[in-house]
Amino acid sequence: QVQLVESGGGLVQPGGSLRLSCAASGSIFSINDMAWYRQAPGKQRVLVASILNGGSTNYGDSVKGRFTISRDNAENTVYLQMTSLKPEDTAVYYCKAGIISTMLSGSGDYWGQGTQVTVSS
Repeated sequence: QVQLVESGGGLVQPGGSLRLSCAASGSIFSINDMAWYRQAPGKQRVLVASILNGGSTNYGDSVKGRFTISRDNAENTVYLQMTSLKPEDTAVYYCKAGIISTMLSGSGDYWGQGTQVTVSS
């Protein structure tokens, strides 16, 4: 019905930058909130940033001033620009989207498969 595909992860040195992308496709009528979460080994998945359809954003305290979330509503895509990366940013990053589906009972929250971000020298 709906798929979210992430891209842009990889290995980067401390202080470097990466840009993650997440494209939603399938039986989509509209998308409400879109968000990025991350999960480090042995830890719970936590919110990194979120953005509403109208553009309002929210950030986790640990990434404020370093990460920027944005979205392209025409392309059903959400981005996460990450700068001044630190080793503690190392995690699997997941995107989530609140989907209003064109299919009966297809609406709800959908998750991507995750993309690894490793910050290391």
